[in-house]
Amino acid sequence: MQRLSHRPWMTRPETASVFDALEAVGGPDCARFVGGCVRDAVMGRTVGDIDIATTLEPEAVIAALKAARLGFAPTGLAHGTVTAISNHAPHEITTLRRDVSTDGRRASVAFTTDWAEAAARRAFTINALYAGRDGARYDPTGRGLEDARAGRVVFGGEPERRLAEDHLRSLRYFRFLAVLGRGEPDPEAVAACARAKDGIEALSGERVRTEMLKLLAADDPRTAVGRMAEAGVLPQVLKAEADLARFNALVEIESDQLFECEPLLRLAALIGADATAAARLAQRLRLSKAEKARLLAAIDPVPVLKSWMSPREIRREIHRIGQPVFSDRAKLDWAASPRTATTMQWRGLVALSQGWTPPPFPLTGADVVKAGVPEGPLVGKVMAEVEAWWIDHDFLDDKFSAIEKLKAVAQGMVY
Repeated sequence: MQRLSHRPWMTRPETASVFDALEAVGGPDCARFVGGCVRDAVMGRTVGDIDIATTLEPEAVIAALKAARLGFAPTGLAHGTVTAISNHAPHEITTLRRDVSTDGRRASVAFTTDWAEAAARRAFTINALYAGRDGARYDPTGRGLEDARAGRVVFGGEPERRLAEDHLRSLRYFRFLAVLGRGEPDPEAVAACARAKDGIEALSGERVRTEMLKLLAADDPRTAVGRMAEAGVLPQVLKAEADLARFNALVEIESDQLFECEPLLRLAALIGADATAAARLAQRLRLSKAEKARLLAAIDPVPVLKSWMSPREIRREIHRIGQPVFSDRAKLDWAASPRTATTMQWRGLVALSQGWTPPPFPLTGADVVKAGVPEGPLVGKVMAEVEAWWIDHDFLDDKFSAIEKLKAVAQGMVY
């Protein structure tokens, strides 16, 4: 029996106490690590969430946790999931299960004690791996370990069946391809996703949003997104043709020049400048008000920013549309620009946009009244004219000069 090498996440006290509690009721080997934590360990990736599979049914899991005086939350009892809380650390515990029926959106399940049967219902071979608390590895599909080592994302069993069980799996396939995949994508999997693309329509916007933003958060999702577009899955999500050229350029800029990753901005790069399509997409994905506002502001085609803008022009535009919006548009226009401008010019523009905050206008309505302008609409008109002068003078940091201009404007309007 091959074993995972000693890893701190497997033996930390919080995790050991959860296994102790379960084994006190179900005996040895009633619980194993499962899914992502095992997969990531095999692939040499950092392990995040700890998921545990067990032969105990949910009521027995709860009783075991209570007996061990551990906290718990019944996060998904209908599907056999209880979250154990050990020293503030969550551990998701799921009873082995098999599907009884499914409509592509939700499944009716029955519990089982058969480790292989439970593994067979998992979408991908790399997620159908188990490990005992002693590190013993179990690969019921016979190829999960090999696929994990090679970075291959393939469906477990027949792809069509896995996709019919849950339509979201087509999006998850491309997300896993973006995050974990190495080499050429599995052509059978891509073809199956293409045939099943219409099922995406039945999914809730929240589920689609989660998968899309996770996919776009990958370090380099270009290959996955390209295959997603070829399969017709991406147009099914966007309800518009994707601007792959701008998207690919933005990912390259973020990776090579800015060392950042903005999933929502990458989504904006994909949908082009069609505000109507963007608004529909925001509604479909149930984006928050702030996310929708950012998306629509980022794709607004006016103004078109140029790499050779002067610092003064940049500051004026930042004052008009706001620093965050300017920064987003600068990156998108950089991605859409022909490669005639130097990288240094664009980097300088983005850096200035992120390093300068418009100062507050130095005058108030009270200052205008003191200058002899009667209260009422005229106060606003005077303020607007003086502010336009202040902006035209590059946000002059001199209140005395602003007051002198105010006096001149007030005198001209009042008398």
